[in-house]
Amino acid sequence: MTSTLTRLQPDTSLDEILATIHRDGAVILERFLTAGQVSAMVSELELYIRDTASVGDDFAGHQTKRTGGLALKSESVRELVTNPRMLAISTEFLKPFTEKIQLSLTQTICLQPGQRAQVLHRDRFIWGKALPPSVEPELNTIWALSEFTAENGATRVVPGSHRWDWEREAAEAEITQAVMPIGSVLVYSGSVIHSGGENRSTGERIAMNINYANAWLRQEENQYLGYPPEVARKFSPELQALIGYTMANYGLGYFSPPTFTPGIPDTLPPEYALQPVATMGADSADVPDPRTF
Repeated sequence: MTSTLTRLQPDTSLDEILATIHRDGAVILERFLTAGQVSAMVSELELYIRDTASVGDDFAGHQTKRTGGLALKSESVRELVTNPRMLAISTEFLKPFTEKIQLSLTQTICLQPGQRAQVLHRDRFIWGKALPPSVEPELNTIWALSEFTAENGATRVVPGSHRWDWEREAAEAEITQAVMPIGSVLVYSGSVIHSGGENRSTGERIAMNINYANAWLRQEENQYLGYPPEVARKFSPELQALIGYTMANYGLGYFSPPTFTPGIPDTLPPEYALQPVATMGADSADVPDPRTF
């Protein structure tokens, strides 16, 4: 096991990126986004971040602002969530455990000066410990929207800990930090031990967390409340599917419309909820065939 993180270029082969994640539990892809892309994203999000209050608990952080629902707030985030390269990495990593992947979380994490280091943890434990260690539930990303330094709280990571017994605790010498330039991304398994660092600087550290999970699990961020049909129908079909408006596999995710319409099936795929309101139920020919579940 190494106590350092491997740094690769975004155009590194998919096989090498995946091999590194399988070996270390995490990898840094340096300067994945250009300075212009980061600037546009921050411009779209900065007012939301500024006006967000901290959650105010020991885990989420007393001096940490967490802003969610980013697909609604930023066109740049919508593009990044569906980035073909990131989707390929996530899909291939999770392929042994799921037929489809889904978006589990979008959130900016703004560490303000004085924020203490977060407790070390594994993200997978949001689902408890019922899933066996051999099943990876998610692949996550932390994007550097500001420079990540040792002083401003760069994410702490314990390389190799995704293969540890869950009861084992990390020694100080086994912990490293994801120091990285703006536009870089830390890609990490939901099983690897990590946490936000301590911000000992005089400035803010701004990160963006985008997580992908097996489509048969409940999402960490409730996508259906954040993006109800009247909002989600404005998204691209690819993003709609990622946030959950599609069947995870046969028979998983259908719904019965709240307003019953005689003459149409009453078990429908989620895509039906995204039809324009004026046409819903108007013509049975427009209804998705439930046999295509």
